[in-house]
Amino acid sequence: MSVGDRVDPDADPDAAGPIEPVRYDVLDTGVAVLTLNRPDRMNGWGGGLATSFYLYLDAAESDPDVRVIVVTGKGRAFCAGADMGDLTSISAATVDAAADTDVGKLVGARHPHFTTSMRKPVIAAINGACAGMGLTMALMCDVRFAADGAKFTTSFARRGLIAEYGISWILPRIVGQGVALDLLLSGRVFLADEAYRLGLVKEVVPPDELMARAIGYAEDIAANCAPSSLAVIKQQVYADTMRDVFVASDDAEKLMHESMQRPDFIEGITSFFEKRPPNFPPIQESGQGLPKGQDS
Repeated sequence: MSVGDRVDPDADPDAAGPIEPVRYDVLDTGVAVLTLNRPDRMNGWGGGLATSFYLYLDAAESDPDVRVIVVTGKGRAFCAGADMGDLTSISAATVDAAADTDVGKLVGARHPHFTTSMRKPVIAAINGACAGMGLTMALMCDVRFAADGAKFTTSFARRGLIAEYGISWILPRIVGQGVALDLLLSGRVFLADEAYRLGLVKEVVPPDELMARAIGYAEDIAANCAPSSLAVIKQQVYADTMRDVFVASDDAEKLMHESMQRPDFIEGITSFFEKRPPNFPPIQESGQGLPKGQDS
């Protein structure tokens, strides 16, 4: 399907036509679902999958009817890491061949931290194995749900690699430095229950309930939260990790004053007192509804 197509989420994606590396479904509740669709490769991250993934993220970001994005995988894996089949230049396993590898083609045109700069919330529904690049991508989502039994690992140290593409920045911010060092230095496998105890995922649910729970969470945000507020809050959280509390607090005061001048604030207060669902307008284009300088 072309980028931006709307499809019936109950339709059989394999009924006809070529299988795309990422499936894109837009629900009438304001939620877009991106499904990594290479189950035979454990949804291994590579150039083709990455290209489709970011194209569909762009489609969801620019669609005013989409307010929240859910990312998941088809089959037994969420994303089991880099698709080593794409690294043909190191098939000989020699130092010279490895030096010639274009890792840029593997990661794609953008790095995983791109999702942190999006105006719309991105929810990960981790259905199975989540390793290496797949774990980095999941961590760059704003909220994570996991299926019971899903396996996680950083894996880099056990492959002679380093903490790649921003995981050394995001992981300590989610679980703390000590836990992050344990997971990165050991490269050990841990299950969804431990991921929950460590604060890496919000909830662990039975596999057959994962998508319903993640989509239900996303739909609640889509129905009840102002898109302009979501965009600014995301920008605050990720930007404030790089600033001290005094700067962050002063900036928040300015942002609060600006938010109170937008129609969203009046609608939020009015709907609360009238005890009805809010009717917040969408963000039509980049920057709309945001204070100057806050658009991504």
